[in-house]
Amino acid sequence: MKRFDGYMNGVNIGGWVSQCRHTIEHYDNFFKKEDVMKIKSWGLDHIRVPVDYELVEDKDGNYIEENFKYIDNVILWCKEAGLHMVLDLHRTFGYSFYEGDNENGFFENEDLQERFYRLWENFAQRYGKYEDMLCFELLNEVTDKSYCDPWNRISTECIKRIRKIAPTVKILVGGYWNNSVEAVLDLLVPYDENIVYNFHCYEPLIFTHQKAMWIQGMKEDFSLSFDKTYKEMDEANNSLLPYLDSKMLSYCDDENEKFGEKFFDKFFKAAVELADKRGVILYCGEYGVIDQADPEDTLKWFIEINKVFEKYGIGRSVWSYKSMNFGLSDAHYDSIRDRLIKYL
Repeated sequence: MKRFDGYMNGVNIGGWVSQCRHTIEHYDNFFKKEDVMKIKSWGLDHIRVPVDYELVEDKDGNYIEENFKYIDNVILWCKEAGLHMVLDLHRTFGYSFYEGDNENGFFENEDLQERFYRLWENFAQRYGKYEDMLCFELLNEVTDKSYCDPWNRISTECIKRIRKIAPTVKILVGGYWNNSVEAVLDLLVPYDENIVYNFHCYEPLIFTHQKAMWIQGMKEDFSLSFDKTYKEMDEANNSLLPYLDSKMLSYCDDENEKFGEKFFDKFFKAAVELADKRGVILYCGEYGVIDQADPEDTLKWFIEINKVFEKYGIGRSVWSYKSMNFGLSDAHYDSIRDRLIKYL
């Protein structure tokens, strides 16, 4: 399968100019040049920068010109450090991956779609010239499967518009169910040779999001070790998150086998085969374990998923650098960070 050179081992900068307090004070203090240098010292090759529309647009769609400097600056910091970068539009006006946050009907409203296209044309005008170290991610985590066809249409139109300005910049496209690897199968044949198929992986959610109170049904006192069998993982999922079909047992030969590498291998297989058949790069834009899990268990999860990333040459970007309940630079990871970095 094609490798995503320059984007094999990265980290997300969640919470900086996305999913945050949209204030100048926050932008100026949450993430700085020295953080880029720390990431470089970890041996990583890129960062993924989620951006909410609120950074650069007001409610009426007028551009906030002075705030583009935050994107300008991080690109320059990356160039100085020798890092690559993914510019990810995490939220667009009228839609985000938050539950119930499509109240403005982005997938049905042509005016909102036009605003989305214009923003990407603006980004292409400003940043297409950095294509040697920068790529574009159209939109983070389409949710419901019913958006599949509209999203295929919208993403294709957006790509066409970007291509008039930046003909060869790499463009990342993901699918429904929050960029599930399963949704890769319903993505269109790539528009051209510079399209990248993008997915996220937080499987099994019952482990990676234990105690996460934003997960329906999750309990704040629930803990789960990684040293479980497929059957035990499946039972844990069904006890708290029965609305999520874990499909756990379909990815093993023996339900009493210890959970691990084999799951990820089988879970990714169909997407890997499709990407290989179509000659397209496959990339995991988010993956990780909440800071409520035991650190040693977290390390075990990373070791197992890393084996499959390495086997198929899949580039990836861990969630997340700082805070956001997953922050690798936070104290929770102190005991494993030096070991963990080797498996990113």
